[in-house]
Amino acid sequence: MMDNLHAYWRIDYVERTKSDSDDPFGWEEIGKSDAERLILFRSKFSFAIMNKYPYNPGHLLILPRKATADIGELAGDERVDFFATLCRAESLLKKALSPDGFNIGMNIGSAAGAGIPQHLHCHIVPRWNGDTNFMPIVANVKVLAQSQRAMFERLMAFVDIS
Repeated sequence: MMDNLHAYWRIDYVERTKSDSDDPFGWEEIGKSDAERLILFRSKFSFAIMNKYPYNPGHLLILPRKATADIGELAGDERVDFFATLCRAESLLKKALSPDGFNIGMNIGSAAGAGIPQHLHCHIVPRWNGDTNFMPIVANVKVLAQSQRAMFERLMAFVDIS
C-alpha cells in the first residue's frame, strides 16, 4: 500500500480562478503588512515576494509594481529597477541559504506556462546539488523541509545585508 503525503494548502492554488483577484500577488491588500503578504523588500518600481506555492524552499518572485503582462510596457528605469531587484534577491538567497545554483526565469503568456499571465513576474528558485529525488516523479509531490513562515523569517534576517 502506498503512503500519501497531503498538501492541503495547495487547494487554494488549484481552485483559484483568473477572476479571484485583480491583485493575484496580494501586494496591495489593504490592512495587511508586508510580513503577512510575504513581501521581503520593495524598491522604487519592483518588489520581491515569496512564492505562495514554492517549487523549492526560498522560491521568490520578482514583480514590477506596474501591473502589466508585457515586459515591453516597462519604461527603461522600471526595467533597470526590476533587474536590480532580481540581483538583490539572488544575493539575499545566497547569504541566507547558500544554494549551489538557481533557476531564474519568466513564463510570459498562458501558452508559455504562466500561471498568472496578467502580471509579469520572474521566478528565482534556489537549487542544491541533490535536491531532486523520486517524490515528484513517483508521487507527484514536492517535499519542502521548512514551513513558508519559517523560511520568510529566515530570509528577513538577511534582507538588510543583501
